[in-house]
Amino acid sequence: MQIETLIIGAGAAGMMCAAHAGPGVLVVDHAKAAGEKIRISGGGRCNFTNLHSSPQNFISRNPHFCKSALKRYTQWDFIDLVGQYGIAWHEKTLGQLFCDSTAKDIIATLYAEMEKAGAQLWLQTSVAAISHDGAEFTATLTRDGRETHVKAKNLVVACGGKSIPKMGATGFGYQIAQQFGLPVITPRPGLVPLTFSDDRFKPLAGVAAPARVSAGDAQFDEAILFTHRGLSGPAILQASSYWQEGESIDVNLIPQAGLLAALQSARQSDGKKALTTVLGHALPARLVDYLQDELGLTGNIADQSDARLTTLCDALAHWQLTPAGSEGYRTAEVTLGGVDTDALSSKTMQSKDVPGLYFIGECVDVTGWLGGYNFQWAWSSGWAAGQAIRGT
Repeated sequence: MQIETLIIGAGAAGMMCAAHAGPGVLVVDHAKAAGEKIRISGGGRCNFTNLHSSPQNFISRNPHFCKSALKRYTQWDFIDLVGQYGIAWHEKTLGQLFCDSTAKDIIATLYAEMEKAGAQLWLQTSVAAISHDGAEFTATLTRDGRETHVKAKNLVVACGGKSIPKMGATGFGYQIAQQFGLPVITPRPGLVPLTFSDDRFKPLAGVAAPARVSAGDAQFDEAILFTHRGLSGPAILQASSYWQEGESIDVNLIPQAGLLAALQSARQSDGKKALTTVLGHALPARLVDYLQDELGLTGNIADQSDARLTTLCDALAHWQLTPAGSEGYRTAEVTLGGVDTDALSSKTMQSKDVPGLYFIGECVDVTGWLGGYNFQWAWSSGWAAGQAIRGT
């Protein structure tokens, strides 16, 4: 079977690329349905982009690599596509855009765009072998128990990272990169809950609180959630992408200024109230009870000196914690690391050394923040590769 372009992976990036790569495109995926991570994302409503998407919201060994694709296919371009298909959407916090109805609307849009472009889609198809003779690629595909040999001028690797293996995620894209001599930045889970070996937060499971979480050189102001195994919530997921094993994180439980003044005021007006009761107005009561021994929260508010209250507020603002690890790829929303961007063209996503070989989406060493950024990278990188292929 002779085609122009073989795309491995029918996820967000692969389907987007297929819609723009011109004639003679075949997309293959081992899953039963295309766009499965799209379907489950955002609680089934798909956080498909972010109004504030910019290169500053992405992590990569080369922070400049993503700029070209993001600039040429922006969040506004995808919002326009969504509008063309009459998909109603709404903004949640921090510029996050979600479908009003269902994530399946995004998948249907990508299907329609692929059909318009004449792209074929083969599901439940595995790739047994890939070779390159200097002019074209040959892939051995297994479908319905039969082998098919496909020859293609272009090969696009869009099969994602290792996150959420129950959805079929593997490290196959990295294997292809290594086969053709492209270096791979060691993958690790990103946007993932952090765990603690001593079950210290089990009594707090289910408690949420606003916080400022710092890890590495980044900090995020959003909610944290205590779990049976550790910490989760948006602020923790964001910080996890900057956290390295063995390092501590800094949790500020009072990100909004003013607690010291509030405690000093309560000392005058409600002096007979217990310190824990007064703190319960600023923090969840279960969290105050949990911290009672660790921070020595005893006595009435009237008994607390300015120095004592200042020390207490400092402790709440700088709660140093050292996670034992993370929940791993099982629950990680993305995979950090991946194909080294130094081996790729930032304009086309094509390998610098192997003509016709492209890597897009999550398998590349570009990882977005929580909140629609990773889908935007899929749209932008898929579009960039598609444009390059169609132009050749």
